[in-house]
Amino acid sequence: MGGQTARSPEFVQSLERGLAVIRAFDAEHPQLTLSDVARRTGLTRAAARRFLLTLVELGYVHTDGRLFSLRARILALGYAYLSGLGLPEIAQPHMEALVAQVHESCSVSVLDGDEVVYVARVPTRRIMTVGISVGTRFPAYATSMGRVLLAAQPADRLDDYLATARLQQLTRRTVTDPAKLRAVLTKIAAQGYAIVDQELEEGLRSLAAPIHGPHGSVVAAVNLSAHASRGSFELIRRELLPPLLATARRIEEDLRGA
Repeated sequence: MGGQTARSPEFVQSLERGLAVIRAFDAEHPQLTLSDVARRTGLTRAAARRFLLTLVELGYVHTDGRLFSLRARILALGYAYLSGLGLPEIAQPHMEALVAQVHESCSVSVLDGDEVVYVARVPTRRIMTVGISVGTRFPAYATSMGRVLLAAQPADRLDDYLATARLQQLTRRTVTDPAKLRAVLTKIAAQGYAIVDQELEEGLRSLAAPIHGPHGSVVAAVNLSAHASRGSFELIRRELLPPLLATARRIEEDLRGA
Protein backbone atom coordinates (compact mmCIF):
# COMPACT_ATOMS: atom_id res chain seq x y z
CA MET A 1 0.00 0.00 0.00
CA GLY A 2 2.81 2.41 0.77
CA GLY A 3 6.26 2.56 -0.72
CA GLN A 4 7.63 1.58 -4.09
CA THR A 5 7.03 -1.97 -5.26
CA ALA A 6 8.83 -3.80 -8.05
CA ARG A 7 7.16 -3.28 -11.41
CA SER A 8 6.24 -6.19 -13.61
CA PRO A 9 7.62 -6.56 -17.16
CA GLU A 10 4.11 -5.68 -18.41
CA PHE A 11 4.12 -2.28 -16.66
CA VAL A 12 3.37 0.53 -19.15
CA GLN A 13 5.16 3.64 -17.98
CA SER A 14 3.56 5.88 -20.59
CA LEU A 15 0.11 5.04 -19.19
CA GLU A 16 1.34 5.88 -15.70
CA ARG A 17 2.56 9.26 -16.95
CA GLY A 18 -0.66 9.97 -18.82
CA LEU A 19 -2.68 9.30 -15.68
CA ALA A 20 -0.32 11.55 -13.71
CA VAL A 21 -1.12 14.38 -16.14
CA ILE A 22 -4.85 13.89 -15.51
CA ARG A 23 -4.33 13.85 -11.73
CA ALA A 24 -2.37 17.12 -11.93
CA PHE A 25 -5.73 18.90 -12.18
CA ASP A 26 -7.83 19.27 -9.04
CA ALA A 27 -10.29 21.63 -7.37
CA GLU A 28 -7.51 24.08 -6.46
CA HIS A 29 -5.90 23.81 -9.91
CA PRO A 30 -8.71 23.50 -12.51
CA GLN A 31 -6.60 25.27 -15.14
CA LEU A 32 -2.89 24.69 -15.69
CA THR A 33 -0.25 25.85 -18.12
CA LEU A 34 2.13 23.43 -19.78
CA SER A 35 4.82 24.47 -17.31
CA ASP A 36 2.42 23.87 -14.39
CA VAL A 37 1.68 20.34 -15.58
CA ALA A 38 5.35 19.55 -16.09
CA ARG A 39 6.19 20.80 -12.60
CA ARG A 40 3.31 18.98 -10.86
CA THR A 41 4.03 15.66 -12.60
CA GLY A 42 7.83 15.75 -12.76
CA LEU A 43 7.70 15.31 -16.53
CA THR A 44 9.74 17.28 -19.01
CA ARG A 45 7.87 20.03 -20.85
CA ALA A 46 8.13 18.05 -24.09
CA ALA A 47 6.63 14.93 -22.52
CA ALA A 48 3.90 16.89 -20.73
CA ARG A 49 3.02 18.61 -24.01
CA ARG A 50 2.64 15.29 -25.84
CA PHE A 51 0.36 13.86 -23.18
CA LEU A 52 -1.73 17.02 -22.96
CA LEU A 53 -2.21 17.30 -26.71
CA THR A 54 -3.12 13.61 -26.90
CA LEU A 55 -5.75 14.15 -24.21
CA VAL A 56 -7.02 17.21 -26.08
CA GLU A 57 -7.38 15.16 -29.26
CA LEU A 58 -9.21 12.40 -27.36
CA GLY A 59 -11.63 14.94 -25.91
CA TYR A 60 -10.61 14.67 -22.27
CA VAL A 61 -8.80 18.03 -22.02
CA HIS A 62 -9.60 21.51 -23.33
CA THR A 63 -7.06 24.21 -24.17
CA ASP A 64 -7.23 27.80 -25.31
CA GLY A 65 -3.64 27.59 -26.50
CA ARG A 66 -2.10 28.51 -23.16
CA LEU A 67 -4.25 27.07 -20.37
CA PHE A 68 -5.39 23.46 -20.14
CA SER A 69 -8.41 22.13 -18.23
CA LEU A 70 -10.27 18.85 -17.93
CA ARG A 71 -13.46 18.38 -19.92
CA ALA A 72 -16.62 16.67 -18.65
CA ARG A 73 -15.76 13.58 -20.70
CA ILE A 74 -13.12 12.74 -18.09
CA LEU A 75 -15.96 11.67 -15.78
CA ALA A 76 -16.51 8.63 -17.99
CA LEU A 77 -13.24 7.17 -16.69
CA GLY A 78 -14.58 7.03 -13.15
CA TYR A 79 -18.19 6.29 -13.97
CA ALA A 80 -17.43 2.73 -15.04
CA TYR A 81 -16.02 2.03 -11.57
CA LEU A 82 -18.83 3.76 -9.69
CA SER A 83 -21.60 2.19 -11.73
CA GLY A 84 -20.05 -1.25 -11.38
CA LEU A 85 -19.63 -0.78 -7.64
CA GLY A 86 -23.31 0.03 -7.08
CA LEU A 87 -22.47 1.27 -3.60
CA PRO A 88 -23.09 5.02 -4.12
CA GLU A 89 -26.59 4.46 -5.47
CA ILE A 90 -27.43 2.00 -2.70
CA ALA A 91 -26.00 4.19 0.06
CA GLN A 92 -27.42 7.53 -1.10
CA PRO A 93 -30.99 7.27 0.26
CA HIS A 94 -29.73 5.98 3.61
CA MET A 95 -27.21 8.83 3.78
CA GLU A 96 -29.92 11.37 2.99
CA ALA A 97 -32.14 9.98 5.75
CA LEU A 98 -29.24 10.13 8.22
CA VAL A 99 -28.41 13.73 7.32
CA ALA A 100 -32.06 14.72 7.72
CA GLN A 101 -32.01 13.13 11.18
CA VAL A 102 -28.76 14.51 12.60
CA HIS A 103 -28.17 17.60 10.40
CA GLU A 104 -24.51 16.81 9.76
CA SER A 105 -22.71 15.92 6.50
CA CYS A 106 -22.39 12.26 5.57
CA SER A 107 -19.91 10.60 3.21
CA VAL A 108 -18.92 7.17 1.94
CA SER A 109 -15.38 6.38 0.86
CA VAL A 110 -13.16 3.51 -0.23
CA LEU A 111 -9.46 2.92 0.33
CA ASP A 112 -7.10 3.60 -2.57
CA GLY A 113 -3.47 3.05 -1.61
CA ASP A 114 -2.68 5.33 1.32
CA GLU A 115 -5.73 7.54 0.77
CA VAL A 116 -9.50 7.45 1.10
CA VAL A 117 -11.52 8.44 -1.96
CA TYR A 118 -15.03 9.82 -1.54
CA VAL A 119 -17.55 7.93 -3.69
CA ALA A 120 -20.77 9.41 -2.26
CA ARG A 121 -21.60 12.49 -0.20
CA VAL A 122 -24.60 14.30 1.25
CA PRO A 123 -23.46 17.68 2.61
CA THR A 124 -25.21 20.09 4.93
CA ARG A 125 -22.93 23.05 5.47
CA ARG A 126 -19.24 23.52 4.77
CA ILE A 127 -17.18 22.95 7.93
CA MET A 128 -13.75 22.38 6.37
CA THR A 129 -11.44 24.84 4.67
CA VAL A 130 -11.23 22.38 1.76
CA GLY A 131 -14.38 21.66 -0.22
CA ILE A 132 -15.34 17.98 -0.33
CA SER A 133 -17.04 16.23 -3.24
CA VAL A 134 -17.09 12.82 -4.91
CA GLY A 135 -13.48 12.08 -5.88
CA THR A 136 -11.93 14.04 -3.01
CA ARG A 137 -8.95 12.30 -1.41
CA PHE A 138 -7.53 12.52 2.09
CA PRO A 139 -4.71 10.63 3.83
CA ALA A 140 -6.20 7.54 5.42
CA TYR A 141 -4.31 7.72 8.72
CA ALA A 142 -5.85 11.05 9.79
CA THR A 143 -9.49 10.38 8.87
CA SER A 144 -12.18 8.34 10.57
CA MET A 145 -13.13 6.51 7.38
CA GLY A 146 -9.48 5.85 6.58
CA ARG A 147 -8.86 4.35 9.99
CA VAL A 148 -11.91 2.09 9.72
CA LEU A 149 -10.66 0.87 6.34
CA LEU A 150 -7.06 0.47 7.52
CA ALA A 151 -8.21 -1.45 10.60
CA ALA A 152 -9.90 -3.97 8.30
CA GLN A 153 -6.78 -4.67 6.24
CA PRO A 154 -4.97 -8.02 6.43
CA ALA A 155 -2.05 -8.02 8.86
CA ASP A 156 0.64 -8.05 6.16
CA ARG A 157 -0.86 -5.10 4.33
CA LEU A 158 -1.22 -3.13 7.52
CA ASP A 159 2.38 -3.90 8.45
CA ASP A 160 3.49 -2.62 5.06
CA TYR A 161 1.42 0.52 5.43
CA LEU A 162 2.73 1.36 8.90
CA ALA A 163 6.31 0.74 7.75
CA THR A 164 6.15 3.01 4.72
CA ALA A 165 3.36 5.58 5.06
CA ARG A 166 4.28 9.23 5.55
CA LEU A 167 2.45 10.23 8.73
CA GLN A 168 2.56 14.01 8.65
CA GLN A 169 1.55 16.34 11.49
CA LEU A 170 -1.60 17.92 10.01
CA THR A 171 -2.73 19.42 13.33
CA ARG A 172 -1.31 19.39 16.85
CA ARG A 173 -3.52 16.35 17.57
CA THR A 174 -2.53 14.17 14.60
CA VAL A 175 -1.18 10.74 15.50
CA THR A 176 2.10 10.35 13.61
CA ASP A 177 3.80 7.57 15.54
CA PRO A 178 3.33 4.20 13.76
CA ALA A 179 3.14 2.27 17.03
CA LYS A 180 0.47 4.58 18.43
CA LEU A 181 -1.47 4.43 15.17
CA ARG A 182 -1.34 0.62 15.25
CA ALA A 183 -2.81 0.68 18.76
CA VAL A 184 -5.58 3.03 17.59
CA LEU A 185 -6.37 0.76 14.64
CA THR A 186 -6.43 -2.33 16.86
CA LYS A 187 -9.01 -0.64 19.10
CA ILE A 188 -11.09 0.40 16.06
CA ALA A 189 -11.11 -3.16 14.74
CA ALA A 190 -12.36 -4.40 18.11
CA GLN A 191 -15.06 -1.78 18.69
CA GLY A 192 -16.31 -1.51 15.10
CA TYR A 193 -16.10 2.25 14.61
CA ALA A 194 -13.65 5.16 14.60
CA ILE A 195 -13.81 8.67 16.02
CA VAL A 196 -11.21 11.24 14.99
CA ASP A 197 -10.95 14.44 17.01
CA GLN A 198 -9.43 17.32 15.03
CA GLU A 199 -6.54 15.32 13.55
CA LEU A 200 -7.23 16.17 9.90
CA GLU A 201 -8.20 19.78 10.53
CA GLU A 202 -8.68 21.88 13.65
CA GLY A 203 -12.33 22.13 14.66
CA LEU A 204 -13.39 19.01 12.73
CA ARG A 205 -14.59 15.85 14.43
CA SER A 206 -15.73 12.79 12.50
CA LEU A 207 -17.11 9.35 13.20
CA ALA A 208 -17.00 6.41 10.80
CA ALA A 209 -18.35 2.89 10.60
CA PRO A 210 -17.37 0.06 8.25
CA ILE A 211 -19.64 -1.13 5.46
CA HIS A 212 -19.38 -4.88 4.93
CA GLY A 213 -20.05 -6.41 1.54
CA PRO A 214 -22.14 -9.52 0.87
CA HIS A 215 -19.18 -11.80 1.69
CA GLY A 216 -18.38 -10.13 5.00
CA SER A 217 -15.30 -8.11 4.06
CA VAL A 218 -15.18 -4.36 4.61
CA VAL A 219 -15.74 -2.69 1.23
CA ALA A 220 -16.21 0.95 2.28
CA ALA A 221 -16.77 3.27 5.22
CA VAL A 222 -19.52 5.76 6.03
CA ASN A 223 -19.02 8.79 8.24
CA LEU A 224 -20.53 11.84 9.83
CA SER A 225 -18.54 15.06 10.21
CA ALA A 226 -19.33 17.72 12.79
CA HIS A 227 -17.75 20.95 13.93
CA ALA A 228 -16.28 20.82 17.41
CA SER A 229 -18.61 23.67 18.41
CA ARG A 230 -21.54 21.20 18.30
CA GLY A 231 -20.54 20.00 21.75
CA SER A 232 -18.05 17.94 23.68
CA PHE A 233 -16.36 14.92 22.20
CA GLU A 234 -18.50 12.62 24.35
CA LEU A 235 -21.72 14.44 23.41
CA ILE A 236 -20.97 14.10 19.71
CA ARG A 237 -20.20 10.40 20.17
CA ARG A 238 -23.42 9.84 22.12
CA GLU A 239 -25.64 11.73 19.66
CA LEU A 240 -24.12 10.68 16.33
CA LEU A 241 -22.66 7.20 16.74
CA PRO A 242 -25.91 5.17 17.20
CA PRO A 243 -27.64 6.56 14.09
CA LEU A 244 -24.41 6.20 12.09
CA LEU A 245 -24.04 2.53 13.03
CA ALA A 246 -27.70 1.92 12.21
CA THR A 247 -27.23 3.52 8.80
CA ALA A 248 -24.19 1.34 8.08
CA ARG A 249 -26.26 -1.76 8.91
CA ARG A 250 -29.07 -0.67 6.57
CA ILE A 251 -26.61 -0.08 3.72
CA GLU A 252 -25.14 -3.54 4.33
CA GLU A 253 -28.60 -5.11 4.23
CA ASP A 254 -29.28 -3.50 0.85
CA LEU A 255 -25.88 -4.59 -0.45
CA ARG A 256 -26.66 -8.18 0.45
CA GLY A 257 -29.90 -7.93 -1.46
CA ALA A 258 -28.44 -6.12 -4.51
